[in-house]
Amino acid sequence: MSVRANFLGKSIHPLSFGGAALSGEGGGYGFGDISEADSIELVRYAYESGVRVFDSAPVYGFGLSEKRLGLALKAVREECVLISKSGISWHENKRIDMSNDPKLAEKMLLQSLKSFNTDYIDLYFIHWPDERVDIRKPMEVLAKYKEKGVIKHIGLCNTTLEDLEKASEIEKVEVVQSEYNLFNRSVENEVFPYLIDKGLDFMSWGTLDKGVLTGLYDLKRVFDDSDCRKKSPWWKKSDVEKKVELVNNCKKYLEGKDYNFIDLAISFNLHNIAQGTVLCGVKNKSRLDSIMNSIDRSQVIYTDFEYWDELKVHLQKFYE
Repeated sequence: MSVRANFLGKSIHPLSFGGAALSGEGGGYGFGDISEADSIELVRYAYESGVRVFDSAPVYGFGLSEKRLGLALKAVREECVLISKSGISWHENKRIDMSNDPKLAEKMLLQSLKSFNTDYIDLYFIHWPDERVDIRKPMEVLAKYKEKGVIKHIGLCNTTLEDLEKASEIEKVEVVQSEYNLFNRSVENEVFPYLIDKGLDFMSWGTLDKGVLTGLYDLKRVFDDSDCRKKSPWWKKSDVEKKVELVNNCKKYLEGKDYNFIDLAISFNLHNIAQGTVLCGVKNKSRLDSIMNSIDRSQVIYTDFEYWDELKVHLQKFYE
């Protein structure tokens, strides 16, 4: 079965490659060691498997993810959708700073062009809301570069309806990227109706909740020093133990089925996203193959699985 998604007016494979998986050694936001040779081979394998959307950000390895994607996809640049973002920078001591200052947006855009080794970026996001800066200010910068052809499309990540409306006063917002998975379905309430009404695309990050929704997560796992989950406060506060317990309790719904939790997580997202893609980070070919297989079977699985209501109710207990 050939599953396709509508994204930026194109018919593409619905999987987007999460570039943070390539950036561990560089620091910042990354998920463990992977050599440059292995990362390039993995990205090219993803391309050969049909993936065309590759997502990154400067904070992913402090530019390392963008550089590796640029190297891997140089020969097929015109056939790919390269994505980056502004808003999360860092100081000389590598301390992270979040700001939508328009001067920073311009600086980060120009640096990403160099890192990718390209003269344009297909889709450029403002990474996070910033209460200190009116969203229209960085949007004016992005609109200027869109007019020059340096940016082809503009999107907002982790945004609010208020910012969507304000940003759209300056230039068209075509894509929203937010966390969406069986644990976190908050975008269903207001964001999805807005996107459907405006005909905008959506990208789900956290599709597998950093491995928890694979059903294979090992609580005894020791993370590499280059994995941001080892020291990040946000990970320590995420109550992974409770999430794993809830997932394990739900495995009873899979008894007698020929599919697994990855299949359920992928199927759920694809079924509920009106148009767009699911964003997943992978570190090896076997995990990529597993996700691709889940996508191929997603509609059959969604139709066959009769416990969706029970599953959603049970996993919602995480927020109770």
